[in-house]
Amino acid sequence: MTKNLVMSRFRSVLAVVLVVFASFFFSFASFAATKAATYTPAQVQLIKKYEPRIAEYRGRMDELQALIKKREWVNVGSFIHGPLGQLRQDIGYLNRNLLPKDQPQAREAAKDLFVDLEAIDKAAEVGNYTLAVQKYNQALNDFDAYLKLVPQV
Repeated sequence: MTKNLVMSRFRSVLAVVLVVFASFFFSFASFAATKAATYTPAQVQLIKKYEPRIAEYRGRMDELQALIKKREWVNVGSFIHGPLGQLRQDIGYLNRNLLPKDQPQAREAAKDLFVDLEAIDKAAEVGNYTLAVQKYNQALNDFDAYLKLVPQV
């Protein structure tokens, strides 16, 4: 009888320990999941710093379009490397401060944008108006796609 009493108490204690452990584990698991899905104050500050800059670059794309229409090829290249020259670095800073789940898609959209800008530059070097216009339109679409991924914090 003593053995049954000991086993009964052991099962009761074991059940209580498992309930406490499960409660402890799941409370921290949900806390970690919630914590990972939000921005830190430092990230919010950096996003607020770089998002307007990147939106300003998007606003200046009309200037690039005007240069392409006028076939001012030297100025097209100068514009891409001058006023838009800081774009890659600023997007890189912003991408590093996005949530980890959002970073791959943002990097891909940024990569597409930079490929288009490089293609515009190459088209300008050889004076290929058709290709420059085509890549300019793709760049606008990629720019807009990227900006949609940036959170409004």
